[in-house]
Amino acid sequence: MSKRLIAPLVIGLVGAAILVSLGVWQIKRLAWKEALLAGIEARLHDAPMALPAAPDPARDRYAPVWAEGSFTGPELHVLSADRESGPGYRIIAAFRTTDGRMILIDRGFVPEDQRDAARVATAARVAGTLFWPDETDSFTPVPDLAANIWFARDVPAMAAALDTEPTFIVAREPTGDGIKPVPVDTAGIPNDHRNYAITWFSLAFVWLGMTVLWLWRIRRQLE
Repeated sequence: MSKRLIAPLVIGLVGAAILVSLGVWQIKRLAWKEALLAGIEARLHDAPMALPAAPDPARDRYAPVWAEGSFTGPELHVLSADRESGPGYRIIAAFRTTDGRMILIDRGFVPEDQRDAARVATAARVAGTLFWPDETDSFTPVPDLAANIWFARDVPAMAAALDTEPTFIVAREPTGDGIKPVPVDTAGIPNDHRNYAITWFSLAFVWLGMTVLWLWRIRRQLE
């Protein structure tokens, strides 16, 4: 083999090996993500348990729970949208449990024109999911406190605003007042590892094709 062919061959094989390894890594990540999503789905459909005394975001995320008590009146409005109703708001309400705890309940969605509708403070038994949304970043607008408009569900900030503990339950059944529950599901958890794997394997194929073309042109020059 001509020495001029060695370097292109090595570059081609090493580059293809790296790209294939990245594709294999994404296949492994896909299996991990699918197992994770299956576990979350299974947990979401468990029977609700009583609200833990000290919920832990790592341990209790996605845990189905129930809580008895009453809505105290104060609520926050998070800008949102619904496929059927269009723009509107999520209603995040303060809830006092029967043992005196103050927590947050994501009651669900109302259309824009129902945002300021009267909602009577009433006793309720809420079944839902413990959740700590990860919706804020450096680009999230600051809430308009004067207009009571929030742009993300920021649990610590909302707990401070309503003077509750940072325990957040997303209702999975109606809580009254015409509010449409929006239960937690796995639809919002990204799982693009299959597409990433296809991309890396495709790049490996193209890399090998370009390597073959490179080697062919060098051999033509040597003839």
